[in-house]
Amino acid sequence: MLMSRCNITTHILDTSRGKPAARVKVKLEKEQAFTWETAASGETDSDGRLATLTPGGISPGHYRLSAAFGAWFARQGVDALYGSAIVDFFVLEGQEHLHLPLLISPYGWSTYRGS
Repeated sequence: MLMSRCNITTHILDTSRGKPAARVKVKLEKEQAFTWETAASGETDSDGRLATLTPGGISPGHYRLSAAFGAWFARQGVDALYGSAIVDFFVLEGQEHLHLPLLISPYGWSTYRGS
């Protein structure tokens, strides 16, 4: 039986300035036996998007997506409370694509399941 593969994408937007967050480092980790192992990493493009994180897809499991956006604010000359966000999620059998956008500001961040 062939297991499905899921592609993960993200889009990071600075809602305080209405701008995409370019050059944000992103890391995808998978939980394996109570430890986290790096599955993929990348950086957002000039539009704040990262569509090439998992070109071959990933298998079902427990994952977390980390986005180190503190450097984005530092490059803008903005003091920020948070240096990064970690989105903890599950990939289920049969899922083909998960889009996990991040909305960031100097004093908060949020995410949702995008399309």
